[in-house]
Amino acid sequence: MRKLLLFSIIIITGFVFLGRLFYLQIFDDSFQALSANNALKVVYDYPQRGYIFDRDGKLLVANQPSYDVMVIPRNVKPFDTLELCNILSITKDQLEERLTKAKIWSPRLSSVVVPQLTKKEYAFLQEKMRKFTGFYIQKRSLRDYKIDDAANVLGYIAEVNNGDIKKNPYYQSGDLIGKQGVEEQYEEILRGKKGVKYIQKDRFNRDIGPYKEGVYDTLPVKGKDLTITIDSKLQDYAEQLMVNKRGGIVAIEPSTGEILALVTAPNYDPSMLVGRKRSRNYTKLYYDSISKPLFDRGLQGEYPPGSPFKALTALIGLEENVVDTKERFSCHMGYSYGKRGHMGCHSHASPLSMVPGIANSCNAYFANVYRRTIEKYDTPQEGIDRWKKHLSSFGLGNYLGTDLPIGKKGLVPDSYFYNRAYRYPTYKWYATATLSNAIGQGEVLMSPIQLANMMAAIANRGWFYTPHILKEVNGKPIEDSNYTEKKYTTVSPENFEPVIEGLHDVYNYGTANFLKVPGIEICGKTGTAENFTKIDGKKTQLTDHSVFIAFAPKENPKIALAILVENGYWGARYAGRIASLLIEKYLKGEITRTDLEKWVLENSLQDEYAKPVSGEPFKINPVSYTHLTLPTICSV
Repeated sequence: MRKLLLFSIIIITGFVFLGRLFYLQIFDDSFQALSANNALKVVYDYPQRGYIFDRDGKLLVANQPSYDVMVIPRNVKPFDTLELCNILSITKDQLEERLTKAKIWSPRLSSVVVPQLTKKEYAFLQEKMRKFTGFYIQKRSLRDYKIDDAANVLGYIAEVNNGDIKKNPYYQSGDLIGKQGVEEQYEEILRGKKGVKYIQKDRFNRDIGPYKEGVYDTLPVKGKDLTITIDSKLQDYAEQLMVNKRGGIVAIEPSTGEILALVTAPNYDPSMLVGRKRSRNYTKLYYDSISKPLFDRGLQGEYPPGSPFKALTALIGLEENVVDTKERFSCHMGYSYGKRGHMGCHSHASPLSMVPGIANSCNAYFANVYRRTIEKYDTPQEGIDRWKKHLSSFGLGNYLGTDLPIGKKGLVPDSYFYNRAYRYPTYKWYATATLSNAIGQGEVLMSPIQLANMMAAIANRGWFYTPHILKEVNGKPIEDSNYTEKKYTTVSPENFEPVIEGLHDVYNYGTANFLKVPGIEICGKTGTAENFTKIDGKKTQLTDHSVFIAFAPKENPKIALAILVENGYWGARYAGRIASLLIEKYLKGEITRTDLEKWVLENSLQDEYAKPVSGEPFKINPVSYTHLTLPTICSV
């Protein structure tokens, strides 16, 4: 029995050893990799990133050569530290820190010591490289921006971090990856594919030629060129108009959903994030917590829409059959409800039907329509959910699904929202508790791109394409159904006509009558949105935001846009002027309303932005515009 046990142990042990040897030789390639690492050097050949053009074929982003100083820690031999530091314009401490970091990352793999040398720096270093064993130069391609605007649209490229490498094994230390905008969204298309060369080394670590005559080598594949939907002339002009102002502008071609301009202000020159000063400049932009130049207000800003929302209140009222276009409502400087409830309004003729109600932005009119819409149903919960369903069909209260890497949902409240807010069923709530929604001053929040898309849907009489930035890849139009299939609203096409007539009369005799452009039939809506911040932990009101939406021409519209100027006060003051100028610039290619242009370019809002951080008492809604000063709950 003992002999049998001993024999069994020997047999089992033998099988274990054989199995382990089989695994190491057949399945485990770790030792093979280590051996290959000793005998082979892998050299990557980086392709050029794809070019980026605007909708008219103008080159926006090209490439320029760049040179990174790389190191393989285990290959480093003693060298003149000070000489290398002087050549690279870094301190000894910086060099030692980077070498230590590289060794921790991997002693066998290459790491970046100094990225993005200029041609002059590279030429000087190349002559000295023989002195620095273990170091080598990796040629790459940096972006060359041909314009000094649209940084938020284009994005930038930066060195990958450990998270990027872990997420995608394609990237190695020192590789560049798209960040923000088009560069990030279409990184895989733009980057191309790296080429690889395997160089055989002898026992003295000297290169002796291609491994197996280069049979495993691959050539780099250039990235694909992109044509984006942006009109660079319109983009540039819009950014000029937003100098010394904060806010967002979005312009869309209604018939295609193509984004013509996407502006955030303040912006920055995209060239700031290229080269060795990129990190320093990015840090400066990132920590600017007051101006927030890296925050895309057009896509990420969530604001009360103000009076532009009245167009939707009218459309939903018509669709729900709670009002017709001829019914008139009285306005006595506002709308009173309940015991003490009052929604203020500005002075205008009374009573008004729908078309003049829109043109004159009558709060009382839309309060009546909204209240009827909610109270049509047995419970306010039912009514508010039906109201939200209509708004959702316009792409509100959720992500639009644009082909850009950032965005915000905004807010369209539903019954669950208000039940929680009012602690239902302990306390009941009714339509009057949500009445501010009627004029875009309630809980509703929208981003400028949502406002612009809403206007595109109105211009199209009830349908829209999801807004997108990509037009062509290597000259071939996009075929993605997300951006080529129409989305329809829940509002019938015939109900849009009276609303569009009202928007047209905003320019004819309404709140934007002084903004008319000769020869262009414009439909628009002014808006004033209340604006609050916290100062020393206390909620404080600031000067209102200026909001404006528009499309033109009235028939067969070519452009729909939304402008929001923070602290710009009433809608026609800043946003309306800018809207008229952009429409004329796009449709005519020139500006005849030079009076509007001069006013916008010469006026600044920097004093308004300085108020909350000054530490001094301040006034809001400038006295010089008292003829349009509005009661508390009012939006024009």
